[in-house]
Amino acid sequence: MDKTLRIDFHTHVISEEFLNLAEKYNDERWPILEKTCDCGANIMIKGKKFREITDQAWDTETRLKDMEEEGIHIQVLSPIPVTFSYWSDPEKGLELAKFQNDFIASIVQKHPTKFIGLATVPLQDTKLAIQEMDRAINELGLKGIQIGSNVNGKNLDDEALDEFFRAAHEMDVPLFVHPWETLGRERMPRHNFMYMVGMPSETALAAGSIIMSGMLDKYPNLKICFAHGGGSLPYLLPRMDKGWNVWPQIRKTEHPPSHYAKLLYYDSLVYDENNLQFMIDRFGADQIIAGSDYPFLLREAPSGKVVDTLTTLSTEEKQKIHGLNALRFLGLDIENYQPLEKVPHEEGRG
Repeated sequence: MDKTLRIDFHTHVISEEFLNLAEKYNDERWPILEKTCDCGANIMIKGKKFREITDQAWDTETRLKDMEEEGIHIQVLSPIPVTFSYWSDPEKGLELAKFQNDFIASIVQKHPTKFIGLATVPLQDTKLAIQEMDRAINELGLKGIQIGSNVNGKNLDDEALDEFFRAAHEMDVPLFVHPWETLGRERMPRHNFMYMVGMPSETALAAGSIIMSGMLDKYPNLKICFAHGGGSLPYLLPRMDKGWNVWPQIRKTEHPPSHYAKLLYYDSLVYDENNLQFMIDRFGADQIIAGSDYPFLLREAPSGKVVDTLTTLSTEEKQKIHGLNALRFLGLDIENYQPLEKVPHEEGRG
């Protein structure tokens, strides 16, 4: 019987009673939720459909059923990135962040053995962001913060954000970076390229900004995980190392980029055995965390499917990627999160 603890680190959730700030503040830039039926809804922005979602995004019982069927013991819940709304007035952004954090905390409170929660913060104002981070972690009991890959066009190494990263370092709060407002999105209206090309490129830019900035020398205990396998970062690292070597005037770090890339974490959502092996070769198995992007269409089902089919991994390495690395990243004790006796979903298992 397989007793591997299986945690899906990358999942998204939204309240069925999502705040309608577009109506409250007479500003249609706010994302709103329009139900289409009991089992579906559209996220709307500026009167246009941004994306379709199903009740898996808000119905906890549906989510628990899916987890049971797919052999997932625990999901880590985070908001849908479009709701970051960093463009907004900071106090209004804080209002939405508090609503979402309270909602996620309520799910965790009802099902403490099945869910772990990540919070969101109004990163357009670092003082408010730190204030809400403190509340989310120390009052609500959430275990980390999900942030966007840029803040109104500012890369994550922008000096205006340094105060937030310093606070996360001092408070030992892990950060999960998810792409949003993607690089070059004005060139990607067709083919759904925002999801297929824009997000991986955006993620690489976010990770590269942190790697090249010297932040990881300055804050050596800062824990950061990047979605979607770090996007295109693994492939770009040799080019970044080359640039670091030939342009000494740009250097802000003691070591080349590839050194710092191994200090970061990445989810396993790359769909392909060769890509996952490439990530492991670049970063090491200890830095990879299984995540699916549940409940969206581009998700891996079940979470960690490619991890199980990769024959080069030992049982110990698979156990790390499936769950132990997530617990270590989040600073949680394995003794409090034991796997169930149920045999996991067999489809795609190696």
